[in-house]
Amino acid sequence: MKNELLTIGPFTIYGYGLMIGIGVIAAYLTAEYRARKRKLGNEDTVFFLVVWCVIGGMLGAKLLYWITQYREILRDPSIIWMNLTDGFVVYGGILGGIFAGWLYCRVRKLPFLKFFDLTMPSIALAQGFGRIGCFLAGCCYGRETDGPIAITFTNSDFAPNGVPLIPTQLISSGLDFLHFGVLLLLARKCKGDGQVAGFYLIFYSVGRFILEFFRGDLERGSVGALSTSQFISIFIFLAGILMVVLCGRRSVRREENLPR
Repeated sequence: MKNELLTIGPFTIYGYGLMIGIGVIAAYLTAEYRARKRKLGNEDTVFFLVVWCVIGGMLGAKLLYWITQYREILRDPSIIWMNLTDGFVVYGGILGGIFAGWLYCRVRKLPFLKFFDLTMPSIALAQGFGRIGCFLAGCCYGRETDGPIAITFTNSDFAPNGVPLIPTQLISSGLDFLHFGVLLLLARKCKGDGQVAGFYLIFYSVGRFILEFFRGDLERGSVGALSTSQFISIFIFLAGILMVVLCGRRSVRREENLPR
């Protein structure tokens, strides 16, 4: 639970940034390996797809954070350029990354749904490492608890120090790694392009909706009685269901139209 891991002269290695970097590299390596097995493009194709998705994801995560903080920004616009290195919303990153990936596939004339399925398990893997970074930094912390799995921060700039909290970051990380494994298994079973990505949206939205009840940080915004992420989760869940059903039906129609 220490974000500043190592300092060498003027350079400091932060746990959050390190875990994000490890997550991106792990995502690229797994996607590139699976792309080679499926003969989808070449190394450059996957590399630049990941670059586009990372950039789109960062922009989307920051944009959604600004949206959730619009009241504070209206009062003090300097928040926009004063907090460029922190303040991100995961759902914004997911949606921004998906849009960037779709745009890249359009430009390169690549089959988007195939690459959508290819990358989403890797996204879950990257999120697992990213949540470890959240734990080291102390952000995205849980509610106060007296339960047996409580953790207490002593040197965090985000979480309240000296207070036992639900370790929502580690729970999220474990679920993300499990999500990665489940999606890899589904990738062997699903026949319709886009179904794996649909299952990603379903599983992530359900897990996120539930975990939001245990979050203790207050800078997530709200829509009525729901947090912003819970509100978005409803639509992401429905979109995932729709993708699984429609992509499955399209696959069945294609098989029925094949010459026998």
